Amino acid sequence: MTPARISWPDNKAFAFTVFDDTDSQTLEKCRAVYSFLSDLGLRTTKSVWVLRPTEPTSDPGANCEDPAYLRWLKELQARGFEIAYHMASATTARREETLRALDFFHREFGHHPRTMANHYASREDIYFGDARLTGVNRLAYNLLTRFRHHNRFRGHVPGDALFWGDLCRERIRYVRNFVFAEINTLKACPFMPYHDPQRPYVNLWFAASEGAEAPSFLERISEANQDRLEAEGGACIMYTHFGLGFLEQGALRPRFRSLMERLSRKNGWFVPVATLLDYLLAAKGTPTLRDHERAALERRWLLHKIRFGTA
Repeated sequence: MTPARISWPDNKAFAFTVFDDTDSQTLEKCRAVYSFLSDLGLRTTKSVWVLRPTEPTSDPGANCEDPAYLRWLKELQARGFEIAYHMASATTARREETLRALDFFHREFGHHPRTMANHYASREDIYFGDARLTGVNRLAYNLLTRFRHHNRFRGHVPGDALFWGDLCRERIRYVRNFVFAEINTLKACPFMPYHDPQRPYVNLWFAASEGAEAPSFLERISEANQDRLEAEGGACIMYTHFGLGFLEQGALRPRFRSLMERLSRKNGWFVPVATLLDYLLAAKGTPTLRDHERAALERRWLLHKIRFGTA
């Protein structure tokens, strides 16, 4: 399906934003990247872990219970960046911990999270692992992953100690799902934001463009891809972890700096993820995913998974 061309606000030619998963981020790393983005006039989305982890984790990083980090996040929010949810903490949270994290988020940031993304180490993820897929695609995924993620994630399972699907539906508008190796996210997933009736605890889903670490991010926003995104009048939601490889010896990677500076000089609409999705929703309405559309998205993502192995 070819997406209908969108008329962007203020005669902008295309839309670009980033959803930054918070893994491995320190306050120092955050400040370097976000000061740069702010100076360029880009406004993007930074997710957070709200609570301290309750067990050892392979993904060390700051959380909102650190007063200095929380203070900086509020400053970032005041500058127009979106603060999003990346689960309660870097490790698995039971329902009562998730509720505490969501209440904390609302109290400190003044609203519920508009957007979120699952975190691979949190078993309360909602419709994650093999629950992202249906039918033969689910079987193919389980064979590909040797059933490591079969029924592993429990956030959408009523009665489970990790269940919080009702809270997700009540409090969170948009949830990230499939990621594709395509600069124009709207081209890869023209339905977004969409509702999937087979996954009723999520209000609306959105997709993203592959850029999990610095090398794939830089490949995705190459000069040629930037020009194509502009020519197509598309929309890009980059998936990344700014804590993974964007600094070298404490300084921003030169290639990252030059590509983002080039992008910022284009006639793009540079807004946070929720702002972009709200606009698409108003422009297109709320598509309900049909069976053949779901199957096509799942197949395309499985091919991506084979190549990149990322979320």
